[in-house]
Amino acid sequence: QVQLVESGGGLVQAGGSLRLSCAASGRTFSSDAMGWFRQAPGKEREIVAAITWRADSTYYADSVKGRFTISRDNAKNTVYLQMNSLKPEDTAVYYCASRSRGRSWSEVDYWGRGTQVTVAS
Repeated sequence: QVQLVESGGGLVQAGGSLRLSCAASGRTFSSDAMGWFRQAPGKEREIVAAITWRADSTYYADSVKGRFTISRDNAKNTVYLQMNSLKPEDTAVYYCASRSRGRSWSEVDYWGRGTQVTVAS
């Protein structure tokens, strides 16, 4: 059974940091692009950051550039999202996702169940 399991969410004060982890199991994800999405109440799910399977290219939404860093450890089948200088508007459920090479992020293969991040002002 293929699973993506997020962890590391929680409540933090504005300006603080959190590190999210996404552990993949069930198969090898080393050939997949991995991404982090988020969905705030009343808003659509949006992509926050993504990383290629070789980790040679990353993408960040404008709203998180310079504050968030995505990384991956293919040996551990894990992807991370380091979030610094958190703002109340970063409050959302954060989801891990994977997609096969050559596909777009509208064609996600697997989703995690999400982890709540709440940033208090």
